[in-house]
This record gives sequence, structure tokens and C-alpha cells, in this order.
Amino acid sequence: MSEIQYRVAKNVKDACAAMAAAKGKGYILAGGTDLLVQMKSGTREPGVIVDVKKIPEMVSIVEKNGAFTVGAATPAAVIGEHKKLKKTWPGVVEAINLIGSTQVQGRASAGGNLCNASPAADSVPAMVAAGVVANIAGPKGKRSVPVEKFCAGPGKTNLKTGEILVSLTFPKRGKDASDAYLRLIPRTEMDIAVVGCGVSLTMKGDTVKDARVSLGAVAPTVLLVDKAAKALIGSKLEDKALDAAAQACSDACTPIDDKRGTIRYRTKIAGVLLKRAALIARDRINGIEHRGHR
Repeated sequence: MSEIQYRVAKNVKDACAAMAAAKGKGYILAGGTDLLVQMKSGTREPGVIVDVKKIPEMVSIVEKNGAFTVGAATPAAVIGEHKKLKKTWPGVVEAINLIGSTQVQGRASAGGNLCNASPAADSVPAMVAAGVVANIAGPKGKRSVPVEKFCAGPGKTNLKTGEILVSLTFPKRGKDASDAYLRLIPRTEMDIAVVGCGVSLTMKGDTVKDARVSLGAVAPTVLLVDKAAKALIGSKLEDKALDAAAQACSDACTPIDDKRGTIRYRTKIAGVLLKRAALIARDRINGIEHRGHR
């Protein structure tokens, strides 16, 4: 491995300048829980490492008018301890706190999990279901994109040269809304999802007013499944609606066979997780808490 330069960015503009100068050989160091492992295995060979942990807006959580902006390098442990964010978006926080072990969560971040661009990332389906927006900065200024449009494929993002992910914005929501994230893993803890499913619901009485459904580990990128959401909207989550949404999830899957699961298995499980996650989200709206879902 050739010599690697290490830079501590003073602010976002400084970080973007360093990444632009690296001409595609620059990598952001936030928690490093993916980057350092990849460097050790030889799958990543940075020319420049840009440390962003000293930039306040990238390691903070700010609430404004009911919306939350979470710095891209904010540790998962910090997010998990934010009571108001956890109450407003329990499914997303639950998903973020599935990233690695307790020790890893002290450094790992939702922004890093997104930028790693794994189709099986736990936080991403939950953020897609939540309608989270990625805030990006680069040499040509700032832009924002929905999280579902951030990744281009396994290990690839749509960031342009010199651009970095600065923060994630969680939209405002009322008391009649909640979310849930479920995954299936081969082990009981610290494993990669065979399938992940995020569901966000807004209810009016006992009827679904709005919904978003997302799937992970069943396609090259995390999917926003509009047909599944439409099957839930206007329903009372009766079996017919849940079956239709589950079928839409299965139909959306284009998975691969690997050591964790077959195409057939993943396709079936996607619908099963949809049903369970939708009911958990509804229960949360009604004040019934679910804990410990992996």
C-alpha cells in the first residue's frame, strides 16, 4: 500500500476541498468502522483520508420545527440516547442501533452506513421508509436528495467528486404516525440482514392515511416499494390489505442466492416482514410498545 495522507477537516468547505483535490482517491473518516476494515482487507486503498469528526454540524442532532437534522458522522450511540428523536422515529433509531456491537455503535454512524452503500445496511431501509433526506455539500454548492436515490449500487453512491454527505433530515410528523424496522438474520445478534423491511404509517383513527414501505438486501440498492404502500393506504390493516402489500414486496424483489439465503427464501420473507412491521408501527401509534425486534 502506498503512503496515505491524513487530514483533519476544519469545516465542511475544507473537507470538500480536500476530497476534490484527492481526485477520487479520497475517503471520509467518520467512525471508520467500515473504512478501516476495508483498508485492512485491501478492498479500499485511499490516497487521502479526511477526518470530519471535528466538524460540529456533522456530529450533532438539531431539532427545528419538529424536524430533526442529524450530522452524518453522529455516532449511533448518541442517536440512540436522543429521547425525542427515538420517540418520534423509533423504527429508524432501532435500525441504527443494530449497526454492530455496543462498542462499534460508539463510532459507527447512520451517515457512514449509508455511504458504505451496502444493499443490506440496516439503517437505510428504515430511513427510506421514514422519508429521510440526505444533505450533500461539494465544490459546486449544496444539494439534497431522498435517501432512496443516494446509492447507485453495491458499494457505490451518487456522490460526485468532492462531494460529501453532511447530514440527514428527518421530516416533521404528528402523534398519529410511527414506524418500525425488522430484519431477518442467521444469528441472534451482529449479523448481516437476509432481508430488512422498514414501514412508516400515518393513521386517521383506525385507517391508514399514508404509508411508506422499504426493503433491504433484496436488490442492488434499497427499494422504496410504492405498490406495497398503496395497498396499505385506506385500509385498516386487515388481512386482505396486508396480503396485497406483502405480495407487492415479494414482486419487487430481485435478490441473489448466497450463503445467507436463496432467492426464493428472500422473496417470501420480504412479505412476512412487511406484515409484522406494519402491525408494529400501528401498535406504536396506539401506544403499544414493541422492543427487542432484531
